Amino acid sequence: MDFSEKFRQSVRQNLKFKLFILKQLPSAFFSGIKLVEITEKKAVVTIPFKYLTKNPFRSMYFASQAMAAELSTGIMALSQIYGKKPRVSMLVFDMKANFTKKATTKISFECKDGIKIKNAVEESIKTGEGVTIETKSTGKDKVSDVVSEFYFTWTFKVKMS
Repeated sequence: MDFSEKFRQSVRQNLKFKLFILKQLPSAFFSGIKLVEITEKKAVVTIPFKYLTKNPFRSMYFASQAMAAELSTGIMALSQIYGKKPRVSMLVFDMKANFTKKATTKISFECKDGIKIKNAVEESIKTGEGVTIETKSTGKDKVSDVVSEFYFTWTFKVKMS
Protein backbone atom coordinates (compact mmCIF):
# COMPACT_ATOMS: atom_id res chain seq x y z
CA MET A 1 0.00 0.00 0.00
CA ASP A 2 1.39 3.40 -0.98
CA PHE A 3 1.49 6.50 1.21
CA SER A 4 -1.47 8.08 -0.60
CA GLU A 5 -3.74 5.17 0.26
CA LYS A 6 -2.46 5.12 3.86
CA PHE A 7 -3.38 8.79 4.18
CA ARG A 8 -6.85 8.19 2.70
CA GLN A 9 -7.46 5.24 5.05
CA SER A 10 -6.39 7.34 8.01
CA VAL A 11 -8.71 10.29 7.28
CA ARG A 12 -11.62 7.92 6.56
CA GLN A 13 -11.59 7.14 10.29
CA ASN A 14 -13.92 9.73 11.77
CA LEU A 15 -11.92 10.36 14.96
CA LYS A 16 -8.59 10.73 13.11
CA PHE A 17 -10.18 13.12 10.62
CA LYS A 18 -11.69 15.21 13.42
CA LEU A 19 -8.33 15.41 15.19
CA PHE A 20 -6.58 16.31 11.92
CA ILE A 21 -9.12 19.06 11.23
CA LEU A 22 -9.02 20.38 14.80
CA LYS A 23 -5.23 20.67 14.64
CA GLN A 24 -4.80 21.90 11.07
CA LEU A 25 -8.10 23.69 10.27
CA PRO A 26 -9.87 24.66 13.50
CA SER A 27 -12.47 26.86 11.77
CA ALA A 28 -13.50 23.84 9.65
CA PHE A 29 -13.77 21.74 12.81
CA PHE A 30 -16.06 24.21 14.57
CA SER A 31 -18.12 24.66 11.40
CA GLY A 32 -18.95 20.95 11.42
CA ILE A 33 -17.30 19.97 8.15
CA LYS A 34 -17.30 16.21 7.53
CA LEU A 35 -15.40 14.07 5.06
CA VAL A 36 -17.99 11.75 3.54
CA GLU A 37 -15.84 10.03 0.92
CA ILE A 38 -12.29 10.02 -0.36
CA THR A 39 -10.86 7.83 -3.10
CA GLU A 40 -8.02 8.27 -5.53
CA LYS A 41 -10.51 9.85 -7.96
CA LYS A 42 -12.85 11.96 -5.84
CA ALA A 43 -13.68 13.45 -2.48
CA VAL A 44 -16.97 14.54 -0.93
CA VAL A 45 -17.14 16.98 1.99
CA THR A 46 -20.29 18.26 3.72
CA ILE A 47 -20.92 21.40 5.70
CA PRO A 48 -24.08 21.94 7.76
CA PHE A 49 -26.27 24.99 7.66
CA LYS A 50 -26.03 26.22 11.25
CA TYR A 51 -25.22 29.25 13.36
CA LEU A 52 -21.47 29.23 12.61
CA THR A 53 -21.92 28.89 8.84
CA LYS A 54 -24.79 31.27 8.14
CA ASN A 55 -24.93 34.91 7.16
CA PRO A 56 -27.48 37.64 8.06
CA PHE A 57 -29.47 36.82 4.90
CA ARG A 58 -30.57 33.39 6.19
CA SER A 59 -28.28 31.46 3.88
CA MET A 60 -24.85 29.90 4.12
CA TYR A 61 -21.96 32.36 4.16
CA PHE A 62 -19.91 32.18 0.97
CA ALA A 63 -16.69 31.76 2.97
CA SER A 64 -18.12 28.68 4.69
CA GLN A 65 -18.90 27.22 1.29
CA ALA A 66 -15.43 28.09 0.04
CA MET A 67 -13.81 26.38 3.03
CA ALA A 68 -15.69 23.12 2.41
CA ALA A 69 -15.14 23.29 -1.36
CA GLU A 70 -11.42 23.89 -0.92
CA LEU A 71 -11.16 20.94 1.45
CA SER A 72 -12.79 18.64 -1.11
CA THR A 73 -9.93 19.42 -3.50
CA GLY A 74 -7.18 19.91 -0.94
CA ILE A 75 -7.69 16.62 0.91
CA MET A 76 -6.91 14.74 -2.31
CA ALA A 77 -3.85 16.91 -2.89
CA LEU A 78 -2.68 16.18 0.66
CA SER A 79 -3.10 12.47 0.04
CA GLN A 80 -0.87 12.72 -3.05
CA ILE A 81 1.98 14.62 -1.37
CA TYR A 82 1.85 12.66 1.91
CA GLY A 83 5.10 10.77 2.46
CA LYS A 84 6.55 11.69 -0.93
CA LYS A 85 10.31 11.85 -1.43
CA PRO A 86 11.28 14.43 -2.48
CA ARG A 87 8.76 16.47 -0.53
CA VAL A 88 6.22 18.46 -2.51
CA SER A 89 4.60 21.73 -1.48
CA MET A 90 1.06 22.68 -2.44
CA LEU A 91 -0.59 26.08 -2.52
CA VAL A 92 -3.87 27.57 -3.73
CA PHE A 93 -2.87 30.09 -6.38
CA ASP A 94 -6.32 31.27 -7.44
CA MET A 95 -10.01 30.70 -6.75
CA LYS A 96 -13.18 31.48 -8.66
CA ALA A 97 -16.77 30.77 -7.68
CA ASN A 98 -20.24 30.78 -9.16
CA PHE A 99 -23.35 30.83 -6.97
CA THR A 100 -26.56 29.57 -8.56
CA LYS A 101 -28.98 29.04 -5.66
CA LYS A 102 -29.36 30.23 -2.07
CA ALA A 103 -27.73 27.67 0.26
CA THR A 104 -30.13 27.00 3.14
CA THR A 105 -29.45 23.33 3.95
CA LYS A 106 -26.44 21.09 4.46
CA ILE A 107 -24.25 21.33 1.35
CA SER A 108 -22.19 18.50 -0.14
CA PHE A 109 -19.11 19.48 -2.12
CA GLU A 110 -17.71 16.96 -4.57
CA CYS A 111 -14.44 17.12 -6.46
CA LYS A 112 -13.73 14.51 -9.14
CA ASP A 113 -10.21 15.69 -10.06
CA GLY A 114 -8.18 13.17 -8.05
CA ILE A 115 -6.35 11.72 -11.05
CA LYS A 116 -5.56 15.21 -12.36
CA ILE A 117 -4.08 16.06 -8.95
CA LYS A 118 -2.09 12.82 -8.83
CA ASN A 119 -0.66 13.44 -12.32
CA ALA A 120 0.33 17.01 -11.42
CA VAL A 121 2.21 15.88 -8.30
CA GLU A 122 3.96 13.11 -10.25
CA GLU A 123 4.91 15.56 -13.02
CA SER A 124 6.36 18.00 -10.49
CA ILE A 125 8.46 15.23 -8.94
CA LYS A 126 9.59 13.96 -12.35
CA THR A 127 10.55 17.36 -13.77
CA GLY A 128 11.46 19.24 -10.59
CA GLU A 129 9.34 22.12 -11.89
CA GLY A 130 6.20 23.67 -10.51
CA VAL A 131 2.94 22.37 -11.93
CA THR A 132 -0.33 24.32 -11.90
CA ILE A 133 -3.79 22.80 -12.36
CA GLU A 134 -7.39 23.90 -11.93
CA THR A 135 -9.76 21.74 -9.90
CA LYS A 136 -13.53 22.00 -9.58
CA SER A 137 -15.76 21.40 -6.59
CA THR A 138 -19.53 21.37 -7.00
CA GLY A 139 -21.80 22.14 -4.06
CA LYS A 140 -25.26 20.59 -3.93
CA ASP A 141 -28.04 20.99 -1.40
CA LYS A 142 -30.23 18.27 0.17
CA VAL A 143 -32.33 17.91 -3.00
CA SER A 144 -29.20 17.71 -5.20
CA ASP A 145 -29.63 21.17 -6.72
CA VAL A 146 -26.31 22.86 -7.52
CA VAL A 147 -25.88 25.88 -5.25
CA SER A 148 -22.28 26.76 -6.07
CA GLU A 149 -19.24 25.77 -8.07
CA PHE A 150 -15.70 26.56 -7.00
CA TYR A 151 -12.58 26.45 -9.14
CA PHE A 152 -9.27 26.24 -7.29
CA THR A 153 -5.96 26.65 -9.06
CA TRP A 154 -3.37 24.57 -7.19
CA THR A 155 0.39 24.71 -7.63
CA PHE A 156 2.65 21.81 -6.74
CA LYS A 157 6.41 22.14 -6.50
CA VAL A 158 9.21 19.96 -5.22
CA LYS A 159 10.69 21.46 -2.05
CA MET A 160 14.37 22.19 -2.15
CA SER A 161 16.25 20.78 0.84
